Amino acid sequence: MPLNRPALSLGTGPRGVQHARRWVVATFRDIDRDDLVECAEMAVSELVTNALLHGAPPIQVRVRGTREHPRVEVSDGSQEPPALPSYPPDLAAIDDFHLDGLDDMLLTFGRGLSIVARASDAWGAEIEDDGKTVWFTPSSQFSEDAGTPGIVTGTPGASEPTGEHPADPERFRLLGVPVRDYVSFHNHFRELRREVRLLAMANEDDYPLARDLAEVFTRLGRPLTLGTVRDEVDRAQSRGQSSTDLDVLMGRDEARGIARFIDLLALTDAFAREEKMLALARSARQVAFQTWLLGELVHQAEGAEPLPWSEPAEARDRDRDTGTGTGTTTATRRASVS
Repeated sequence: MPLNRPALSLGTGPRGVQHARRWVVATFRDIDRDDLVECAEMAVSELVTNALLHGAPPIQVRVRGTREHPRVEVSDGSQEPPALPSYPPDLAAIDDFHLDGLDDMLLTFGRGLSIVARASDAWGAEIEDDGKTVWFTPSSQFSEDAGTPGIVTGTPGASEPTGEHPADPERFRLLGVPVRDYVSFHNHFRELRREVRLLAMANEDDYPLARDLAEVFTRLGRPLTLGTVRDEVDRAQSRGQSSTDLDVLMGRDEARGIARFIDLLALTDAFAREEKMLALARSARQVAFQTWLLGELVHQAEGAEPLPWSEPAEARDRDRDTGTGTGTTTATRRASVS
């Protein structure tokens, strides 16, 4: 059963650690994972303390993943990556670990992330353009050794590509792109890529396709999320435009490979409907728009002229009535008559 509960937002005061600890304990008990409560409580206390001392607002706590593989995430507005522990903490001090006094102890002594490493089966940090998320999958037993190594992904200040282009790029024209739908696509893409990347790092044995999916999503989706494309969409939004034309620079072979990306999006929809992934399946409108957007790149790579977006009534009506289904796009209509 996927977990996608509303985040807990925290203030900047020390009481945030206590609030986060109680909230995470209640959540794990609510999903009948009492076996993970102690380690989840230890680790989230440390991460929230670090966020309060060294991070930046907004600070939020989430429990995500699935009941079988729950993941705790602590996000803040700083891109500064956490300092990974280089040696185990004092075991004698750990023996004196009392959760009732954890707030004061952590704030006073600052044990770093060694506690997180010892309380987790997997953990790491995801650096993004709007801050960072430090995550962990709690263990059922606190480790007596140095614990699990952490993994930091992303680069401060450059978590999203801002100007990288392939050698000998070609210019692909996307005409009449609805701004709202592109923003929805961009957010959905980021969330989906992030989810498969974390699944690959934390639970690869249970999700063997996750690593391959993460690599393909990053490689094939990169040209569509370049800073230059996002900047043009932002300018259109600021001018109050409902649509805009976009230029996407990418290699012709790379554009042909987008056909695989379309198939992967459909596959992740199927996984989402079977509750094998946290990400939600796309709506009919999202399917219609993304099939046109990506299909245009494939068709233009084969020499076809650009065709503008034409909103399909079928997708609009299904979105209004059910929120599900598959629409017909300009790209699919072109395929049907070619």
